[in-house]
Amino acid sequence: MVPILVFMIPIVAILSGVAKRWMKLKEKQLELAAQTAGEQAAQYAAKIERLEAHVAVLNRIVTDRNEGLTAQIEALGDSPRPN
Repeated sequence: MVPILVFMIPIVAILSGVAKRWMKLKEKQLELAAQTAGEQAAQYAAKIERLEAHVAVLNRIVTDRNEGLTAQIEALGDSPRPN
């Protein structure tokens, strides 16, 4: 019984060290994934804001019945596009 314990204690210690390192690695991977997801969400939110502004301009042009409609459309074509 004693020889088995002599071998089991170091084996358990080694395996617990490996498990601890593996859990730390998984934690870092999850943190990196969360950070990346947060950055993507911010980019998507900015893109949605730009698209909503663009749709609002187009909606205003379509519903506006003033005679300056042609000038507004041409002005849109001359304005720089956001990236």
